[in-house]
Amino acid sequence: MRTIAYYLPQFYPFEENNEWWGEGFTEWTNVGKAKALFPGHSQPRVPKDLGYYDLRLPQVRLAQAQMAEYYGIDGFCYWHYWFGNGRRLLNKVFDEVIESQMPNFPLCLGWANETWTGIWHGLSDEKRVLIEQTYPGIQDIEEHFYTMLKAMKDDRYIKVDGKPLFLIYKPLNLPNFDVMKSRWNELALENGLEGIYFVAHSTDYTQKQHLISLGYDAVNLVRLADVSRKRKILREKLEKSFNTTLLFELASVLIKKIVKKTIFKRYANIYSYKNSIDYFSGNEDMDDNCFPTIIPNWDHSPRSGNKRLIIHNSTPELFRRHLIKVFKSLKNKPTNRKIVFLKSWNEWAEGNYMEPDIVHGKDYLQVFKEEKMKVE
Repeated sequence: MRTIAYYLPQFYPFEENNEWWGEGFTEWTNVGKAKALFPGHSQPRVPKDLGYYDLRLPQVRLAQAQMAEYYGIDGFCYWHYWFGNGRRLLNKVFDEVIESQMPNFPLCLGWANETWTGIWHGLSDEKRVLIEQTYPGIQDIEEHFYTMLKAMKDDRYIKVDGKPLFLIYKPLNLPNFDVMKSRWNELALENGLEGIYFVAHSTDYTQKQHLISLGYDAVNLVRLADVSRKRKILREKLEKSFNTTLLFELASVLIKKIVKKTIFKRYANIYSYKNSIDYFSGNEDMDDNCFPTIIPNWDHSPRSGNKRLIIHNSTPELFRRHLIKVFKSLKNKPTNRKIVFLKSWNEWAEGNYMEPDIVHGKDYLQVFKEEKMKVE
């Protein structure tokens, strides 16, 4: 079994971040200014063993890889930002990892092909476009390939069926995936590779078959959205229950107004980890062309307050229950399809990480190691 952890490179200052958010901005800025929004809300999150690191330092990258490897993680999927017309951001870390050949730890790329807007990146102006994702055409497709070629020919690059794994974050946003797939596979063969193994990232399990029909080799399902979908159904049932009899019609109206203005409005995006983990897995995870996702925690409030999903009260032992279920879904798959993604290694501003913090230390890593050893 191979576990590939998503890896965020946005922990060093660069020109565009300085322009958008102020001099010296990194993800640590959002992490450090986070506040508890309700009783029991664990914010801000504080890193422990690795501290508030700067990813420009190779010693930090080495320490991350050594820790991940020791606890059984098999590689990092670096988020890669290609906006079209050769425009890249946050590439310094990955480029240095390729050039220096350090750390000696498996890697692959996930193309985060989305427009950056305010809500997802901590700005008060939610609709402000910071940088737009574009798809200029065949020339850009070829330039994109050649920019990534050295990495994909690296001995550390993760392969499936002998092909470099390349994940696409927003697969349905691509207007020309068939053209990209065809051309990249042609160029791969011309350059000594066996082709490209394309993985579609998806938050909607109902899209899986459609994505496969478009030509993706596999789908990585991330089921965070399933939690809020279930809550929406529960909310609708609860609201309808206030309308059961004419006798209580007036009381129903008053209660609905109170509930909508207080509970539903204030806590509409807040869920407990204990009640969420059953939605993180599904029958599709057992399919050979589906790579499930492990989710240790999630809290988007450092970036967006309570406007986006918060899953609180995660614990290592609840995480263990989640791991057992996900690993069970891989049991009957062929060896080369026993792949699972871990979301994430270091998404601190999304409360989504495996790196040690001052509350749990290395407990999540230890639980992961113990459960993985049982199935290997």
